Amino acid sequence: MRAIRVAIADDQQLFCSGIQMLIESQPDLKFVGAAYDGEAAIALARAARPDVMLMDIRMPLLDGIEATARILDATDKPNAPDTDTRECSSDDCATILDAQPKVIMLTTFQRDEAVVRAIHAGADGFIMKDTTPEFVLASIRTVYAGHSVIAPSDTADIIRAQTSQKYREPTAESISALSAREKEVFLIAARGLSNADIAQTAYISEATVKSHIRNILAKLSLTSRVQIVAHAYENGLLR
Repeated sequence: MRAIRVAIADDQQLFCSGIQMLIESQPDLKFVGAAYDGEAAIALARAARPDVMLMDIRMPLLDGIEATARILDATDKPNAPDTDTRECSSDDCATILDAQPKVIMLTTFQRDEAVVRAIHAGADGFIMKDTTPEFVLASIRTVYAGHSVIAPSDTADIIRAQTSQKYREPTAESISALSAREKEVFLIAARGLSNADIAQTAYISEATVKSHIRNILAKLSLTSRVQIVAHAYENGLLR
């Protein structure tokens, strides 16, 4: 199996060095570079093509949120990725060239309002910078497997805290592309419930829940369940 390629962008070089040593201690992970500001982070993502990128929210020149948005821009393709073809088969290398990195935001505040903007930028989650090394490693492997490292329920709490004083007129047209059943699942999922809880609430199977979630994400051009939560709150569909 090809090792998971990991990069970090953080303006604290000592922190980056610590992450590098942590990554290099794992046989299934490969450290592919560090950047110390937002613009350098974009250049690193283009050159090294990491599978997972740890991204500090606040950095010089360009913050991590804008850097993430530019990195994940589907129209922004690299010209000459620095891929070591000696370490992967032709199929593996094609995957590296085609795939966009998963981005984990790094923050020092549990209720950081910037997390909401990071979610919209396409981040796959966030972790605290003072978390344990074991959790950092677990988070990298989790997002690489296609999951988020921020629970939808946590996202709901963060967004609720940011919008609790602001009344938003409900905009039902924001989910008009969904079928009646998909709208029902959307509103339940937006409360941060798990697939099992959604299935129990809507009286459907978990497999059906997963199918509805996939359709919802595709129809609303969202990338994750945490974006479902953000979409619902921002359009006044939850209180």
